[in-house]
Amino acid sequence: MAKKNAQIMIPDEVIMNKIYLIRGKKVMLDQDLAELYDVETKRLNEQVKRNLSRFPRDFMFQLNKVEFNDLKSQFATSSWGGRRTPPFAFTEHGVLMLASVLNSERAIQVNIQIVRIFTRMREMLASHKDILHRLEKIEHKLAEHDNQILVIFKYLKHLEQIKHKELEKKPWKVIKGYRKGNSKQ
Repeated sequence: MAKKNAQIMIPDEVIMNKIYLIRGKKVMLDQDLAELYDVETKRLNEQVKRNLSRFPRDFMFQLNKVEFNDLKSQFATSSWGGRRTPPFAFTEHGVLMLASVLNSERAIQVNIQIVRIFTRMREMLASHKDILHRLEKIEHKLAEHDNQILVIFKYLKHLEQIKHKELEKKPWKVIKGYRKGNSKQ
């Protein structure tokens, strides 16, 4: 007999692979969430429809036909075959709200795990943005240094040309005691 409060462990990679970027938002689809919560997609959507006031557009939206067809084309499996209507996509806030309408122990535990993953993803993106910002600063400094080095090289070339012109104008001095082809011994 399993404990009621037994920890449900779904590998993070499984959940992360079910997060999509649609309309510029990180979302999870109703059928993936239903699978994670161990309920039928139909039952999950029934609960959502009974509680529509809890799911404003920034929490949940339904994919349009183009998005749905694009999504279906990304998967070679037949799991999409029986579906007639485009799925609902839930943002992080929508996923949080699902726990309150499903109200099962599994939904609560899975939601906690999903929220932690969303949070980690946000933190990773923030740290990557910081790294990208630092790299841009370094790149800018290097570009500045490259320009300064080019100016130095141009100046050195210019000095070299002036030196050669001056040397061409001056007659060669004969060093005392030394003549071409003949050295003092």
